[in-house]
Amino acid sequence: QLQLVESGGGLVQPGGSLRLSCAASGFTLNDYAIGWFRQAPGKEREGVSCTSRSGGSTKYVDSVKGRFTISRDNAKNTVYLQMNSLKPENTAVYYCAAVRPRYGSTCYLNAYDYDYWGQGTQVTVSS
Repeated sequence: QLQLVESGGGLVQPGGSLRLSCAASGFTLNDYAIGWFRQAPGKEREGVSCTSRSGGSTKYVDSVKGRFTISRDNAKNTVYLQMNSLKPENTAVYYCAAVRPRYGSTCYLNAYDYDYWGQGTQVTVSS
């Protein structure tokens, strides 16, 4: 079965860092564009970052530019989200998602574009 499993979340102080991982099983990750999304309590799901199949094209929501970095290691079938300079407003459940892209060099920040989803990992930024 096609599965995505997030890990790496936890409690961190403001200004700290976390690296989230999204591990795929049951399919070859390099056939898919991958997105990271987050959802805070009472809020809509928001696209945070995404990466194309090769990693050559990435996108970020404005609020995380310069602080978050998405990357992928297709040999490990894993995508990462490095989160630096974390802020309390970054507190949310973070999800990864996968889809076969319409074009090989593209990715998407809209949740409705994705077919496969992980269960999420909690990130809490608090002192």
